[in-house]
Amino acid sequence: MFIPLLGLEFIENRKERERETSSPINNASKMEMETEVSAEKKEIVVLLVGPPGSGKSTFCESVMKSSHRPWSRICQDIINNGKAGSKAQCLKMAIESLKEGKSVFIDRCNLDREQRSEFIKLGGPHVEVHALVLELSAQVCISRSVKRSGHEGNLQGGRAAAVVNKMLRSKELPKLNEGFSRILFCYNDADVENAVKTYTMLGPMDTLPSGSFGLKNPDTKSQPGIMNFFKKVSAVPAASSSSNEVTTPKANEKIEIFRVSPAKLVVPTLAFPSISTADFQFDLDKASDIIVETAEAFLPKLGSARLVLVDLSHGSTILSLVKAKASRKNIDSGRFFTFVGDITKLHSQGGLHCNVIANAANWRLKSGGGGVNAAIFKAAGPDLEAATRARANTLLPGKSVLVPLPSTCPLHNAEGITHVIHVLGPNMNPNRPDCLNNDYTKGCKILREAYTSLFEGFLSTVQDQSKLPKRINQATVLDSGEEDSERNKKFKGTIASNTKSGSVDDSGKKRSKGWSSWALALHIIAMHPEKHENIVLESSDHIVVINDQYPKARKHVLVLAREESVDGLEDVGRENIQLLEEMQNVGMKWVQRFQHEDPSLIFRLGYHSVPSMRQLHLHVISQDFESDHLKNKKHWNSFTTSFFRDSLDVLEEVKSQGKANLESEAVLKGELRCNRCRSAHPTIPKLKSHIRTCPSPFPHHLLQTSRLLARPDSSN
Repeated sequence: MFIPLLGLEFIENRKERERETSSPINNASKMEMETEVSAEKKEIVVLLVGPPGSGKSTFCESVMKSSHRPWSRICQDIINNGKAGSKAQCLKMAIESLKEGKSVFIDRCNLDREQRSEFIKLGGPHVEVHALVLELSAQVCISRSVKRSGHEGNLQGGRAAAVVNKMLRSKELPKLNEGFSRILFCYNDADVENAVKTYTMLGPMDTLPSGSFGLKNPDTKSQPGIMNFFKKVSAVPAASSSSNEVTTPKANEKIEIFRVSPAKLVVPTLAFPSISTADFQFDLDKASDIIVETAEAFLPKLGSARLVLVDLSHGSTILSLVKAKASRKNIDSGRFFTFVGDITKLHSQGGLHCNVIANAANWRLKSGGGGVNAAIFKAAGPDLEAATRARANTLLPGKSVLVPLPSTCPLHNAEGITHVIHVLGPNMNPNRPDCLNNDYTKGCKILREAYTSLFEGFLSTVQDQSKLPKRINQATVLDSGEEDSERNKKFKGTIASNTKSGSVDDSGKKRSKGWSSWALALHIIAMHPEKHENIVLESSDHIVVINDQYPKARKHVLVLAREESVDGLEDVGRENIQLLEEMQNVGMKWVQRFQHEDPSLIFRLGYHSVPSMRQLHLHVISQDFESDHLKNKKHWNSFTTSFFRDSLDVLEEVKSQGKANLESEAVLKGELRCNRCRSAHPTIPKLKSHIRTCPSPFPHHLLQTSRLLARPDSSN
């Protein structure tokens, strides 16, 4: 069966657990993995990863003292009749222990990939290989090593400090792609204590869920106070055998403080609730069939990514049905499994790191109601509401919308969640909107579409992390004026189509330019707004209005032209004057709407001289430029220099000379200058700090000529 992860309260026996499933449970303190009995016994090899003093031996002894599973501890310091031995001897003893039906602790430091590689090869169909990473601070490890006495490998006193520091300089954190089925990171004594409980509770037939758990970004700077230990080291003896084959530094060798590069999330994971079985009163058996079938279809596309069905209830019927049906289909339980817990606290309280979570939303995409929807909006705070409003105002059954969370969002900071995917399922409850009156033919079709849309949204985030070949999927909108690195980010999770890169566009016509696949997103929306109703704010026969996905200010929308052959300003002629006028009028309408909400906002309407995305589009952008997406010189200069062509200027030029004047992209490399006082600044952060408090008014001539739009009763 699966054993609870870090931070869980352990239930002593199954009978007690069964009694508790019928009563309310405080899920904030009791979240546990659904239990699953293995088809056959699997031995486990656990590689302890950590420097001397991190507590490897103590961990092994603590588990072996109380565990019901037979364990063998293999320590290189004592493997040769109580003396230090070799890695080959450790491997031999590990193989013998596994043959005897014992699981194995490899009590070596195992700090680099090469040291771990031979032990990972012990894994196979009947043996799982885990890594337990003891990431305690260098100061703690050195302090313990210096103070201890009677160490098995005689690594203690002043020499230990130099050895620990030397070893940490070349440390490589383990990754799943080395061949581990599970990696668990411990950063303090509480983490280690929970890990002891996890492995102690393992019975002979029990297994643990696969994946990487508890990983944080290590500090790249030196640990404070380390050098204090080296003041006590007068001379470092010559190298001696150690459990990790590390060469001890010589007495005159310069000691360098170690630096650890930040680690990244190893396994992208989507946690999702059942989106159709609570208020929607959908048949559980039919719902579980669709969940399992859709997950099975998507797993091959997701690489090593995981899908986790989550429910608050320990006696959840939908979890039991899905688990049983997935097992019958032999779906990899390490990549698709069930979990009991609060979806907003899976990492902090359950040890399960999910970078994407799904919300069983309502059609209004509002925070009201109860259940998962209310919990997620409450946990995420106003940041999620604002980010959602920037993407969509409503949601149809069977559809989803992918919402990136800003770094300020509590869910991002506390749980490491980067995206929320709102998804709306079919309804069989007459007290809820769009009731299908038990029409399960239509209901099952909508539910399958909902899970497909959900998993496609997750797939887009997986592709960005794993660098899989990009696919255009169904979701949201894009922006223009980005540098190449952010252009690729835009494409990763945004636009609905099956368009592939090539020489023709989605209508079958030849492209006028060599646009990349990501750059076709606006064109696709403009040509087919009916397919993107969740993100389209307004549409007519000639224009479509959408939010910019990567807004460069508090308010930033795009007015897209629906003319097939008008890719940018260079394609505009006198025959397009009426279109330009309509785009200007629509933009003005949105300015008035925004200023009604906030009279202090000042706007500018204009086009980029050279668009980064196909399809003529007008930017309606407030001049506060308060945005995390405004990151570099090109972003700033594309909106504050002559590269940005005011809409009224373009209209006048096309009327008088039949074309618009275009500015070279070279202007984007100019200085960073305030859009009010024109003072120069060396970096974007310093510029942003300045513009927040700049006392200068906006240029008078721009206000007088309506190039800048302020409410008459507002001051600037």
